[in-house]
Amino acid sequence: MKALFLFSKLSLRIKLILSYLAVALGAILILTLAIAIVVQNYFTTTQLEALRRQAQYRAQQISFLYPRSQWSLRVAPGDPVILVIADATGKQMLCSQPAFLNGGNCNDPTLEKSLTQALKGKKEIDGTLQVSTGGSTISSLFVSVPLLYNGQIIGAMFLSTPQAAQNFSQQANLAILLAGLVVAILVVLFSFLIARSLTRPLESLTVAAEQMKQGQYTQRVEPPKMQDELRRLALTFNEMADTIEADVNELRNQEQARRDMLANIAHDLATPLTAIQGFSEALADGMIPDAETRQETAQRIGREVQRLRRLVKDLQQMSLLESGHVSLDLAPLDMYTLVDETLNVIQPECEQATISLHNDIAPAMPPVLADSDRITEVLLNLLDNARHHTPTGGNIHIGAHRKEDKLYIQVSDSGTGIAPEDLPHIFERFYRADRSRTEASGGSGLGLSIVKAIVTAHKGTIWAESEVGHGTTITFTLPLARLA
Repeated sequence: MKALFLFSKLSLRIKLILSYLAVALGAILILTLAIAIVVQNYFTTTQLEALRRQAQYRAQQISFLYPRSQWSLRVAPGDPVILVIADATGKQMLCSQPAFLNGGNCNDPTLEKSLTQALKGKKEIDGTLQVSTGGSTISSLFVSVPLLYNGQIIGAMFLSTPQAAQNFSQQANLAILLAGLVVAILVVLFSFLIARSLTRPLESLTVAAEQMKQGQYTQRVEPPKMQDELRRLALTFNEMADTIEADVNELRNQEQARRDMLANIAHDLATPLTAIQGFSEALADGMIPDAETRQETAQRIGREVQRLRRLVKDLQQMSLLESGHVSLDLAPLDMYTLVDETLNVIQPECEQATISLHNDIAPAMPPVLADSDRITEVLLNLLDNARHHTPTGGNIHIGAHRKEDKLYIQVSDSGTGIAPEDLPHIFERFYRADRSRTEASGGSGLGLSIVKAIVTAHKGTIWAESEVGHGTTITFTLPLARLA
């Protein structure tokens, strides 16, 4: 458990190196054992087979010489084998062995047992004999075979030679061990390079994540060149960072917009409230003795109250539209007819300013799916804005054209236009390109924001195009109605 705890505290790079090294050394160890066993078995089998052939040859030689020499046998000096011959009773007639071996090897229980089994008729007995050399013991392979003459067992022969595979196996194991050490060193170097290539991107990701935790949302990582999971992880991290940065910026913008909105609301409320307070105190203190002046002051108070009510109503409507809590009464709507009706409402005010109104929508234009009251509000807001920005003798046109499954409605005027720096912001709440005009007219600064919210609720879009001195065109889209 302590080793696992210590291993868990190591860095990922060290863990990878140790893992590679453990796998490599384990494979080398298993390979060494497998090769040693295979080599040992191969040489033992080969040597034992050669010993069997030699035993068969000597047995045939002894059987051939037996009628003439009986057991008068001689062994060539320097023979590196142990040769024991016993007669049919088990008595040893010859025991020959190299000079460096102890004489007691001829009485080894294993040797006597194998001779006994051969005398009983077992054709061939083999195995391993531990031979004493005086200071140590060595392994020696042996074979025992019966000696036959005219089909009768006349004795048995024991033949043994030192096992040659042992030294070779030791040398092979040493060579494999040295090769394993070289491979282990190469594995360490290779695993270090691999672990470094794997952990470097992770270290970069860790550093970037730490910096993002501290609020540095612009931090990115360099994706590895290899097309693998780490590259996909780095790319995903960068995409996530882009999303987080965008969300944070959006939250900051929304927070700033909220502060601006509160400041604008406070300003728009303070102005009429200050006027109401001043007029009310003047009336209460009797500072306006003239009846006509008092009547005019009361009317001013009423206008300021109406201004406050419009502001509160616009705020309520804006809040409901943006929250999606306003239900729309959608039905097929003829825009040509609706525009005609709306122009009739605003016609008197435009006639006083000698502004011409034009309905350029074709009567055969297909109907849209919309709430007539809400779209009327959109048109009135846009026409009222156009009227205030169009000089005497100007023109206001409302046109429409169909594209795919939408109807594009344009409200164009020949007015003063909108400055390029103001154009992207005109649909923002309380944004006023001309604050003095809006305040003088009693506007709340929410008209175009409400227009955008209504169009968006109809799944449409709205935008403005303008050139200073050449008028403004505001375009919005509505979905076409699907008639059966």
